[in-house]
Amino acid sequence: MNPNINLPNALTVLRVASLPFFIWFLYQKEQAYHIAALVLFSLASLTDFIDGYLARKWKQETEFGKFLDPLADKIIVVGCFTTFIFLHEQIELWMVILIIGRDMLITTLRYLAIRLGKSIRTTMLGKVKTAFQMGAIILILIFFILVSSNKRILINEVYQSGKLAGMSVFGIASENAVAFVKVWQENGAPGWNELVFGLGGFVPYFGMLLTTLITVLSGIRYLISNREVIRYSSIRKAFGKNGN
Repeated sequence: MNPNINLPNALTVLRVASLPFFIWFLYQKEQAYHIAALVLFSLASLTDFIDGYLARKWKQETEFGKFLDPLADKIIVVGCFTTFIFLHEQIELWMVILIIGRDMLITTLRYLAIRLGKSIRTTMLGKVKTAFQMGAIILILIFFILVSSNKRILINEVYQSGKLAGMSVFGIASENAVAFVKVWQENGAPGWNELVFGLGGFVPYFGMLLTTLITVLSGIRYLISNREVIRYSSIRKAFGKNGN
């Protein structure tokens, strides 16, 4: 029997297979579908811990699983953020490009390490990066659920108008944040709907901005920690496989 065919690897494959359903749910107008998207993403994230635990407990760790598991995480994260670009004016293309670029760079480094028979050193910042990415996705999904479709359209229109006026997304989000605080100070604590609507005008942007910065920093830290793999790969490429 093929050792790659086991429950942990099957859970990893199912995690990737859930992405098209997640995207479809988000494009529906009914709130129930948006809740389903959050539940589906949460379940997919949960399997990320379960498949690794089962693989270790049942001694079913395989090279295929070790390669596919982090790749599945990257596919899910990139798929979610790419979808948000088309649904949220606050999510900028350059943010997602940096996240994708970092993941492609690290995936390439992992591949080189496998080819060279070297081990890759992970860093705590990498775990922090993952937590921030998952947190940003959940945060955006929560606002997607709490803010009605009509109010999301209004928020997007504010950003579209600001962009046409030559403002940056950072500037628009900052103005929304300042306006929210000013209204709170002048009129007191807003009601629930006003609170969610006000926060929805800038929290997703700043959450995504912080996540992008953490992602870039973790990529730089990853490269520094594994510079020996890069150096060894460069030497092998320059002098040939046998070092001649």
